[in-house]
Amino acid sequence: MVEPSKYSAIDKLRNGEQIEIRAVRPQDRDDLIAAVSRTSSESLYRRFFAVRRHFSETEESFYLNIDFVSHVALVALAEENGQQSIVGGGRYVVGEPGQAEVAFTVVDKYQGRGLGAALLRHLAMIARQAGLRELVAYVLPDNRPMLKVFEKSGLKYTATREAGSIYVKLGLT
Repeated sequence: MVEPSKYSAIDKLRNGEQIEIRAVRPQDRDDLIAAVSRTSSESLYRRFFAVRRHFSETEESFYLNIDFVSHVALVALAEENGQQSIVGGGRYVVGEPGQAEVAFTVVDKYQGRGLGAALLRHLAMIARQAGLRELVAYVLPDNRPMLKVFEKSGLKYTATREAGSIYVKLGLT
């Protein structure tokens, strides 16, 4: 069994590029802020349902200080300009016993390469080990790429249209 707070794995994108997917750390703050600055307004809107470029201290603490029990967060790192940089991230937050809400952000340059799917696979594995039965997400109807990631995940997939969003359930058992 993998300890979520120490999680680290090497994965490959569709183009063969290697990425590291690992647990987020408090010292990732500057790299996470840099990743947000390299992400388009449209992509940020799809993630936060609003364009968010700046976060309060409380929000930064939420995104960086993870307990890895009720809140698990992973980042994806790729080599850019000779150094590892965060190019995406995914997290889940347990909302009720057996269920967690999942969300992802991928820097635009890395979209369409299978990074969201890779993050989902790794989070789903950790969630199963933690005894969760399902992951849920709220997705904007025009966010077809994210819906496609969920549909093709191999997990039991259901989607229900709600006011302004699509509520997705992914079965882990």
